[in-house]
Amino acid sequence: MKIAKVTVWPVTMALREPYTIAYEHVENAVNIFLRLETDGGLLGFGCAAPDLMICGETGEGALAALAGPVTEQLTGQDPLRREKLLERLMPAFEAQPSVMAAVDMALHDLLGKVAGLPLYILLGAFRSRMLTAVTIGILPEDETVAHARDYIAQGFRAIKIKGGKNLEDDIARVLKVREVVGPRIELRFDANQGYTVEGSLRFIEATRSAKLELLEQPTHRRQPDLLGEVARKVGLPVMADESIVSLRDAFRVARRDLADMVNVKLMKVGGISAARRVNSVARAARLETMVGCMDESALAIAAGLAFALGHPNVAYADLDGHLDLVGDPAANAVVLKDGYLYPSPAPGLGVVI
Repeated sequence: MKIAKVTVWPVTMALREPYTIAYEHVENAVNIFLRLETDGGLLGFGCAAPDLMICGETGEGALAALAGPVTEQLTGQDPLRREKLLERLMPAFEAQPSVMAAVDMALHDLLGKVAGLPLYILLGAFRSRMLTAVTIGILPEDETVAHARDYIAQGFRAIKIKGGKNLEDDIARVLKVREVVGPRIELRFDANQGYTVEGSLRFIEATRSAKLELLEQPTHRRQPDLLGEVARKVGLPVMADESIVSLRDAFRVARRDLADMVNVKLMKVGGISAARRVNSVARAARLETMVGCMDESALAIAAGLAFALGHPNVAYADLDGHLDLVGDPAANAVVLKDGYLYPSPAPGLGVVI
């Protein structure tokens, strides 16, 4: 079997509702789609969701890489030799993890189609569905509460609130949301690197009654010792997100005991194969893993979900990056019901674009 044709195209998708986090305001998302066609007519799909702030990638750069040297290196190759192909690409594209993720995704998709099995089964099928959180960006308190009410009405059971710009406002919003949604809804908070150690401690103490499930990346990623200091001083699980961009990052966090949990995003680490390696480090260190996402097509969400379903210590999911995208070519790649994501029963990622 050989890869006979590689097709690459960009899609810019507006967000139904733009959002703000600690370091940026987002109104649209650019995803670069990849289609691998074999000489036997099988199709494998992947996509890149480059992120400038986290990984230094742009849509233009990802498109140029995939349409140029990546296409050249993949054409004529055996897609089932996935690790060999990825290792060949890694030296040139290690600094473009979403490019690697797109290739990795498409190769995994083809593997599932060759085997005639959904990808989540090939990856272990530890579970068959995953509860996902839905995210509320930085908004005034009344709008935050309105969004929380709406999401609960839609069936979501876990909410992540973004903050990191104004500590006292963050405290007020968290306390009010807990008051409104009641005790059974899981609440998570993501400061997106916006706090100092002192601010983190103040936030934890002031929101103790809200019984948050976790605090995500409170301090700046370039100051890992501060993250570790917060983790050691609070009784709430602290998650590393922006601090984990590579396998080496995961090893450093685990070895130095800098966090209680890690957020693994396919676009950030370079795909499913890389995510499995990062997760192995986390599991060896007895750290729980959450699978997260960027603003990415449901195609990429399906890949993240397959990874999550296959691994026992992936205890949390934040796979809502596709929900607000307008014009997603793979909008039906996953099924959302009562706050749970279900994979497609079709082979591979179950998508034909």
